[in-house]
Amino acid sequence: MVEIKRGSIIKGPYWPEPVEVENIEETGDFVRIIGATMRSGKYVNDYLTVEQFSNLMREELKSDFSGEPLEVFLSLEGLRYRFASTYDPLLAMNVSKINPLPHQIDAVYGHVLRLPRIRFLIADDPGAGKTIMAGLIIKELKLRNLIRRILIMVPGHLKDQWRREMMEKFEERFRVVDRGTLDSAFGENVWQRENQIITSIDFAKREEVIPSLSSVRFDLVVVDEAHKMSAYRYGDKTKKTARYRLGETLSRISEHLLFLTATPHRGDPDNFRLFLDLLEPGFYATNEMMEEAISKGETELFIRRLKEDMRDFDGKRLFLPRHVKTAKFNLRRSSPDEQDLYNKLSIYVKTQYTRALSRGKRRNVAFALVILQRRLAS
Repeated sequence: MVEIKRGSIIKGPYWPEPVEVENIEETGDFVRIIGATMRSGKYVNDYLTVEQFSNLMREELKSDFSGEPLEVFLSLEGLRYRFASTYDPLLAMNVSKINPLPHQIDAVYGHVLRLPRIRFLIADDPGAGKTIMAGLIIKELKLRNLIRRILIMVPGHLKDQWRREMMEKFEERFRVVDRGTLDSAFGENVWQRENQIITSIDFAKREEVIPSLSSVRFDLVVVDEAHKMSAYRYGDKTKKTARYRLGETLSRISEHLLFLTATPHRGDPDNFRLFLDLLEPGFYATNEMMEEAISKGETELFIRRLKEDMRDFDGKRLFLPRHVKTAKFNLRRSSPDEQDLYNKLSIYVKTQYTRALSRGKRRNVAFALVILQRRLAS
């Protein structure tokens, strides 16, 4: 009992590997040993008789400094990374090749990473660096050993940009999955095979792709331009787009879910509430509850900052102030043919716009008509 104490390394026929002693105490005819195995880290809490205890051997850790320098360095680095997040709360920021701005640090460390389960929407204005924020969240959660399988959903034309930025700024390698990848993985589920995937929203929403995607699970799903996953209410009925149904699938198969968009609200409360339901179904039971929470600034599911509010570390504006002016012109000064064309188009748009809204509220057609006249005027 005198020779073996806390911190001693012992070995005997009772354990497959040496044990580091955390505590040792005598209880009657037995000796209780509490500790952990040296290599596998398994917990040890055993009672030994005095005879069994006498069979133990104390092992001295000797260093002969004959190991390979590179292996020693990598071991120390591995140990340092293992405990780094305990001592450095901004670890991902400090090991990435980025210069984050105050609003990015606030969103990542002040809002998203405080959540025990991330179900959040970052809805800052364009140019806020939402890709950098998503990369920081991915890197931080990986360093904390909280996630391993990651899926990033983006518009098709942004796949390569996201893959490049994740590699260059955060040293995270992602595999792009598309039709070619799926066809080449005959007989296996490519969503299960790869741990870090980037794919397009419109590819993943296809009926032949959804079943294989819905059969796997991801630790974190990130969706860029998430507002494309929309649904609309018409009376008592809800019309869900294919992208929205994809969002429902992603919500089911993910532990953490992060949405990114610069245009979250289209002026339709029902549309916005259904969109937030993808993050936390039923979080806002009614539009009134949602609008009250927004008016009070109690938005637990999302954060939105405008360009006017974004500053650097010196307090200077990141973007120049915007001054919107309407430029007027006199149509009568143009040629008679131009004026005649504009008047006829106005009559057409007005007639068809009213007809589109009266036939099942076809808002997309009505919106296209307005765009038609705007383009002619410009």
